[in-house]
Amino acid sequence: MRDRRRLSVKSITVLAGVSALAMLLAACNDPRPAASLTAQAAPEVGFVTAASQPIRQVRELPGRVVPLRIAEVRSRVAGLLIDRNFEQGTRVAAGDLLYKIDPAPFQVELASAEATLARAEATLVLAGQQAQRLRELLSRQTASQAQYDAAHAAQKQAEAEVAGAKAARDRARLELNYTDVRAPISGHIGRALLTEGALVASASGTPLATIQQLDPIYVDITQSVGELNRLRRDLANGELSRLENGAANVQLVLDGGQVYAHAGRLLFSDVTADPSTGQVTLRVQIPNPHGELFPGMYVRARTTQGIDTDAIALPQQAIQRTDDGKAEVWIIGGDDKVVRQPVEVGSVIDGTWLIQAGLRPGERVVVDGFQKIAAGMQVRPVSQAPRAVEASVSTLRDGTAPTATHLR
Repeated sequence: MRDRRRLSVKSITVLAGVSALAMLLAACNDPRPAASLTAQAAPEVGFVTAASQPIRQVRELPGRVVPLRIAEVRSRVAGLLIDRNFEQGTRVAAGDLLYKIDPAPFQVELASAEATLARAEATLVLAGQQAQRLRELLSRQTASQAQYDAAHAAQKQAEAEVAGAKAARDRARLELNYTDVRAPISGHIGRALLTEGALVASASGTPLATIQQLDPIYVDITQSVGELNRLRRDLANGELSRLENGAANVQLVLDGGQVYAHAGRLLFSDVTADPSTGQVTLRVQIPNPHGELFPGMYVRARTTQGIDTDAIALPQQAIQRTDDGKAEVWIIGGDDKVVRQPVEVGSVIDGTWLIQAGLRPGERVVVDGFQKIAAGMQVRPVSQAPRAVEASVSTLRDGTAPTATHLR
């Protein structure tokens, strides 16, 4: 039994040696060169080629919706409200009758003013006749100059009284017209702040209602003074080029990330900075045909403020971070070896990082297979379709949104 076991072990040892010798002979007879074997052992990584292209500089800023115009409906005369002629929350046109104030006291005032005017006009007729009579007598030297002068002065005084009576009549007529409280502007009227039977004072600070124009509508967005000045410097020194015809597109992002259907135009930037925040206000005008935007509503505005004509954009996965948080990328050299390269990144635009420094057009940047590589390792580069990068930039180059006046 022991002899049989020794014989079995020897047989296994001999067979293993024969197998190793056969593999060695096969390797010696393999026609493929050693370099090919090394290439097969190199890990496969995906890359994109860095290319410069014009990219719009887009900033996403917070903003509040404000009405285009707002007017408080007030009474110009004191009186008792007897009628309301509008539906709350509806649209009204300029000149529409909103409230009716009791006109009876003002009708009495108008009648009194007209009677006073009639009396003054009668006095003027008599004074005019007296002055004419004395003028004829003076020409025949049957009246004195003093008599004529007194008659002439009485005529002028009567004319003045007629003018004053006409003004009083016009004022009474105007106040009677003011008993019809009309809409000063067109727009949407809110709730009625006073109802029928309320006593209105002409000097009261309480408005009767509020009208707001909501189409188009304004959006006030805020941007830091530093960013605004940097933008202006970049435009001045040529690092950024202005948009076509000095235009700027603005797109609103609503709650939940929904993009508002209509684009707006940037009107102006404020000239005064908020001392507490160091920010300035930029006003945007945007269509609101369906009333989706309400005053006071919070939105985010994507503003296109310039074009970087030779920008380089990379997919977000191409950017790696060092232990101290600095950005870097993996570059594939001409010998297909990978090296780390520090870069300076800017803002993220539609899923891509803008590269500000550290990368040249034509360099191959690794975007897939990071876990397989180390510095100086030879790799098998496989080009990735750049469709994702082009799609992320094309939405910024199309210019489908309406244009607007640029920052002034």
